Parts: sequence; structure tokens; C-alpha cells
Amino acid sequence: MLGDHPWTSLADAPPPLVAVPVGSCEQHGPHLPLDTDTRIAVELAQRLAHRRPDVLIAPPIAIAASGEHQDFPGTLSIGSEVLGRVLVELVRSATWAHSVVIINGHGGNHDAIAHARDIWAHEARRVLVWSPTAPPDTLGDLHAGLVETSVMLALAPELVGPLRPRGPYPTSRSEIAELWDRLSTEGVRSVSTSGVLGDPTAATAAAGARWLSSWADDLMEAVEAFLASGPSIP
Repeated sequence: MLGDHPWTSLADAPPPLVAVPVGSCEQHGPHLPLDTDTRIAVELAQRLAHRRPDVLIAPPIAIAASGEHQDFPGTLSIGSEVLGRVLVELVRSATWAHSVVIINGHGGNHDAIAHARDIWAHEARRVLVWSPTAPPDTLGDLHAGLVETSVMLALAPELVGPLRPRGPYPTSRSEIAELWDRLSTEGVRSVSTSGVLGDPTAATAAAGARWLSSWADDLMEAVEAFLASGPSIP
């Protein structure tokens, strides 16, 4: 963990790859903790660090862009504009690192990250942005459903509550697009009073462990391809 080190240990070592977990503090239904996205992003950063000794894990960004969940108690958000600025300035400050990888655990952060990527590209910053992809056959599992519940059962089963209600579960890309349009204007509570978008009732720790392992492999491959593609941060 980056925060465990004095600055002198970094000065005397080769420039590291800094992994920045980006999550959220938002409702995940009545059965999952508010920091679900952050926990998953941190876990994947740790798995990357276990495989690559040059990786240092930055303190996670645990409050991000979660405005669509603001009608649920416990949700905290700084919005896309502020999050984008935070990410830009964070990377600008990392001139002592050879590269930065943003490990994003929350889909609502994508607009902020896209804005930041444009600036990083203009400034020739070396940044990889990576997010876990939905497993096959989970197209309509959008939030606090099968995938996130399974992963949390693998990571922290003591934090998973017994109540796992099924929420709206779109079955086609057109239905998903229509649902996201409504979420962006009216919020999650307008379509799901529980905050769940999907069906967590079939979640298992074994499935969560498989998905975590697959994501960790994908992240490792993405990092290796990225580092092989060019020079470090100026």
C-alpha cells in the first residue's frame, strides 16, 4: 500500500506503477454494503500487486459519482465534474511513478473518467483505465444483483444480508438503454424501490470467486499490454 511507505523508500527505488482503486459510497440494495464497489476495486488492485512487485496501491477514491442513487440514505457523491477533476490532478501529481492504472469499480464513474482521459491524452500522460466486464449471460444484471452479490459473498460474506430481492431485470440492450435513460433523469429509486437492478437470489460465493479470478487475469493482461506499448509518464 502506498500509504505504508515513507517518501525516502520511493526515492531510492525504481519508479512504481500506481494502482488507484475508484469505487463509490452508494446503496447496493438492502443486502449489500454501501462500499461494495470500492471493496471490489481494492481487491482487484491487491491481486494485481501480488502478481507485480512494482505496483503500489494508492488510497482508494471511495466517494465518486453516484447521483443516480441519491434518493437512498447512505449514498454520498461528489458528481462527475468534480470526480473528473480529482482524477486529472491525481495523475498530474504522480510524476514520480512510471505509470498509473485506474481500477474503476462503479459504472456511474464512466463520464468523469472519459473526461479525464481526454485531458490525459492531450497532456501525454501514461494512464490505463480498466473496469471489470459483465460475465456472460448477465446482460440485465445492472446493480446489486447476481454478480455483485456473488462477488461480495466471496469477499466479505459477513456483510451480505439475508434479504436479496429481485429488481427490474431488462433482457435486451434496447431495454437496458431505455432503463438507463430513465435512471439518468429520475434516479434508481424511480424504477426500483429496493435499489436492486437484477436478480441476486441465485448468487453464490463460488461464482463470485470465479469472476474475481477472471477479472484479475484480465487486469493483469491489460496492464502488461499497456506497459509494453510505450514510454512512462513525462
